[in-house]
Amino acid sequence: MKDKAIVVIGGCGHVGLPLGIKLALAGARVVLVDINQGAVDKVNAGTLPFVEEGGVAQLEQALARGLVATTDADACDSADVCIFVTGTPVDEHLKPKVSAVDEVLAQYLPRLPQGALVIMRSTLFPGTMSYLRDRMKTTRPDLRLAFCPERVAQGKALKEIASLPQIVSAFDEDSFNAAYRLFAALAPTIIRLTPLEAEVTKVMANAWRYIEFAIANQFYVIADSNGVDFHRVYQALRYDYPRAAGYKAPGFAGGPCLFKDTMQLASFDEQQFHLGHTAMLVNEGLASFAVKKLTRLMGGDVKGRSIGILGMTFKAGDDDTRNSLSFRVRKDLEFAGACVMCHDPFFADSASLDDVLAQAEGFVLCTPHKEYRDLQISKPVVDVWGVLQQSEIEILPGRAKEETTPC
Repeated sequence: MKDKAIVVIGGCGHVGLPLGIKLALAGARVVLVDINQGAVDKVNAGTLPFVEEGGVAQLEQALARGLVATTDADACDSADVCIFVTGTPVDEHLKPKVSAVDEVLAQYLPRLPQGALVIMRSTLFPGTMSYLRDRMKTTRPDLRLAFCPERVAQGKALKEIASLPQIVSAFDEDSFNAAYRLFAALAPTIIRLTPLEAEVTKVMANAWRYIEFAIANQFYVIADSNGVDFHRVYQALRYDYPRAAGYKAPGFAGGPCLFKDTMQLASFDEQQFHLGHTAMLVNEGLASFAVKKLTRLMGGDVKGRSIGILGMTFKAGDDDTRNSLSFRVRKDLEFAGACVMCHDPFFADSASLDDVLAQAEGFVLCTPHKEYRDLQISKPVVDVWGVLQQSEIEILPGRAKEETTPC
């Protein structure tokens, strides 16, 4: 790793920056290339563009070891390794857009020196690596190619890059060995797969989590629609019951990955992934259910009434709003004629929490930030998460444990 020249394309984002920091701390000469000048300036100044646990201290250490961010693609001209964090998004038809990867690679691949290693890092639609291999055979046959998907939770990337197994895949031994040596310096273990297996592993992992949330959300809707306190049921079914230890709690399932990758898996299976499509309907539909529930609690009409939304990011403790269902909730409320006030502790330009609490006539808790957990709200509120309205169950003693008599 020492003195290896590594360029990360898209290096100031949620995927590229933590990886770039870790590579720099491992001894590599790392340049982060990004088109976002604001993010580049922040990184070079020692400021993270987003929330990342332990990020500031490690960024400062990496900068001291030579990490630098730039918008100049000239950094690619002398790179030993070029890591791309561009993945395949889904379009308006919920189909993967391989062209997004194509466009980025077309811009940077011609600049790379002979024999450089190209690593794809973000989620790819299964089969994309084979497409890239065939494309590069005609344009840059000298380059090596590997797919090493990120597997970390947003906001905890620096911790998990160093603690989780890393999947490494390639079509040939030379490419694999080069990528293996790189990530062996960071991760505790390496899992070798074929590129197609690695692509499927990534999308299946996210689709599995998305379905887990959908199960919890569907059960919540069933219980609530029939006058049952789901959160009492949830506590009861999990209490001291090992087989339910991993049972997910209900909540808005947003973010840049879970929905997208579920739809990619559906496309890979020629739209026969019925469980994934059903999960989408359940998880996306929870926003509408929350609005209907609040409308019912407020007498059947929210037109002209002030409604507060608590939390706009897609998950608690994070500043990322990508695919956050909070915006769907807001849109549905506004369409119903409500005057919506939004608060989020990560955004200075949002309405103040005191104003929202004082002026709103009803509330939807969309993101369970820690700032909301001790709120006492006496007005109508929809709390899918079960944070504001704690439900208690009664646990009574049963048969006393048998005492053993020493021999």
